[in-house]
Amino acid sequence: MTAITDPTTPRRTRRRARTTGSLLSLGALLATSVTSTALLTAAPATAAETLLSQGRTATASSSEGAAWGASAAFDGDLTGTRWASQWNDAQWIQVDLGSSKDVSRVVLNWEGAYGKAYDIQLSDNGSDWRTVKSVTAGDGGTDDLAVTGTGRYVRLQGVTRGTGYGYSLWEFQVYGGGSAQPEPGGAVRVSGTQGNWRLTVGGQPFTVKGVTWGPAMADAPRYMPDVKSMGVNTVRTWGTDAGTKPLLDAAAANGVKVINGFWLQPGGGPGSGGCVNYVTDTAYKSTMLTEFAKWVDTYKSHPATLMWNVGNESVLGLQNCYGGTELEAQRNAYTTFVNDVAKKIHSIDPDHPVTSTDAWTGAWPYYKRNAPDLDLYSMNAYGDMCGVRQDWVDGGYTKPYIITETGPAGEWEVPDDANGVPDEPTDVQKADGYTKAWNCVTGHQGVALGATVFHYGIEHDFGGVWFNLLPDGLKRLSYYALKKAYTGSLSGDNTPPVISGMTVTPAGSAPAGGEFTVRADVRDPDGDPVTTKILLSGNYANGDKRLIDAPFRSLGNGTFAVTAPEKLGVWKVYVQAEDGRGNVGIETKSVKVVAPPVAGTNIALNRPATASSAQASYGDCPCPATNAVDGNTGTRWASDWSDPQWIQVDLGSAKPIRTLQLVWDPAYAKSYEVQVSDDGNTWRTIHSTTTGNGDIDTVTTSTTARYVKLQLTARGTGWGYSLHEFGVYS
Repeated sequence: MTAITDPTTPRRTRRRARTTGSLLSLGALLATSVTSTALLTAAPATAAETLLSQGRTATASSSEGAAWGASAAFDGDLTGTRWASQWNDAQWIQVDLGSSKDVSRVVLNWEGAYGKAYDIQLSDNGSDWRTVKSVTAGDGGTDDLAVTGTGRYVRLQGVTRGTGYGYSLWEFQVYGGGSAQPEPGGAVRVSGTQGNWRLTVGGQPFTVKGVTWGPAMADAPRYMPDVKSMGVNTVRTWGTDAGTKPLLDAAAANGVKVINGFWLQPGGGPGSGGCVNYVTDTAYKSTMLTEFAKWVDTYKSHPATLMWNVGNESVLGLQNCYGGTELEAQRNAYTTFVNDVAKKIHSIDPDHPVTSTDAWTGAWPYYKRNAPDLDLYSMNAYGDMCGVRQDWVDGGYTKPYIITETGPAGEWEVPDDANGVPDEPTDVQKADGYTKAWNCVTGHQGVALGATVFHYGIEHDFGGVWFNLLPDGLKRLSYYALKKAYTGSLSGDNTPPVISGMTVTPAGSAPAGGEFTVRADVRDPDGDPVTTKILLSGNYANGDKRLIDAPFRSLGNGTFAVTAPEKLGVWKVYVQAEDGRGNVGIETKSVKVVAPPVAGTNIALNRPATASSAQASYGDCPCPATNAVDGNTGTRWASDWSDPQWIQVDLGSAKPIRTLQLVWDPAYAKSYEVQVSDDGNTWRTIHSTTTGNGDIDTVTTSTTARYVKLQLTARGTGWGYSLHEFGVYS
């Protein structure tokens, strides 16, 4: 998975493989027993560096104006404020560290107006300068420069601009108190013999107790202390670039390591990330190899770096691009390229392991055959996490592994409910899923070297409720289950409300715009007062993953009358209970919203219908006019994409008309008239609107006619007009 909304990935029905046919196929595993040793060259730890420059007095040769003064480059804001010079080459900016300091590193975060050539200089008195680093081929972005020297003042002396503007820096950071290169004793190693491996950092045993990282990289200083408080020692990313720096810095400041990811297409399983031809596309492979090498060189000495992870679920995902023998060729070519990347990384950074992640243990034979330079394997596993161990044994593998995503059962792993949508586990079941997954990791001693569970995310939407440990920043039972797994204790913690016995009535026939009933038992283990909310998600009805507040009223005893959406389809209903202490319990069930019943007989049912136009072949079409009078909300009439349009029905003879029910597709009418006729030629208007909003329109009238027509004058979308049902009731 790549982001919290990924639960839309086609569903799995067997172990650990997502497929384009919405089925999981477990590939044949190669069963060869070989004994080997995976050993990395010793890599030394880096003494922690200190940021010396932030908030210090700064001056510059010039600025474009008061808003772009020198101090803006030392205020800690990486994207909001900046220093900008006048538009010529000989410009400088300097900072006073307050006293003489040992300087080990300078980091320049350039705005678009960067320095192509410049010097980094030190001074003891602010007058006499000595150059400790010269750059002659700068290309903007982030320059992370190792320097050696002592001084009170640090200056960037511009030589040549990279653009026609001046020089402009978001941030100018000076570090000291550490060394630019790793010191002896800090290597990250995978060592041992078959079935008796271990991971060490600086010679000390290290079990990965991790989470996948969800918040913005820039927000890492805000969230990393909480991550650390959970007992987490590692976070995993999917991509590494200039924006990774704040995460690495915050992680290092809190004693947390980072698995730096590199993204390759098609990432994230079937249907994600685009298709690449790994057999023939040498340009793509060369570009990626160069890009990855750049960031390995940038961050190889960062004290937070634990290892490098090349690709995410691509062996599995290639089935979305290819089939048959070509798929086999692509998988072999992809894993061969991963090995090329691993070799390149090792040549730049011999001090940190390299791994590659997939979502299917059937990918491991390809790595075994084509990627011998990987130091260990990685696996994204969810509800069937505990099956990974047996697959490793059956495959006869000779490298250890880490689990890079695991937790509760995913959307693709659970049975459907009565409304035909995946039945989401309860909060209690999800918490148990994390506990079980961690027990399975630690149970495979000497082989499974730890896990980064999914997901330390804060999104509060469909996927966020399914997978996040703290949606909207609120902590769930799963958050505390993981904390207990990693630390062994929850002593002194206030924990979330627990919801049980949630029901929705009627679950399969809630009238659009009407009310249905939700009941749930809510208790708080700590006796805190609880505030309850009801929310809805239209993910299955219209693809909108957001959670919206539902109008509801309390009926007492944990029972609520909830107003149904007007949009037909299956909706998720969420009961959210907050304790005012930063904790939340969330339970969810589905409800099927149907057209509300209309009194009387539908005299338009299966009668002859005609229209100004009809879509012949687009999406689910043909969509003739007769689809709007067939009594089936699963079919529709769809017009051409222009104004005006019309649709009419012949009732056979003049009949009394009391109600019209229009069930719109998302392509609705904003303005229209309801017209009736006795002869099909002369029409009279009985209803009109210019404020239509789609979904379901109910029009009451008292008239008699043989023909009923909708004269459609303004579309509500860029498409045409589309009706699921055009009901006329006597």
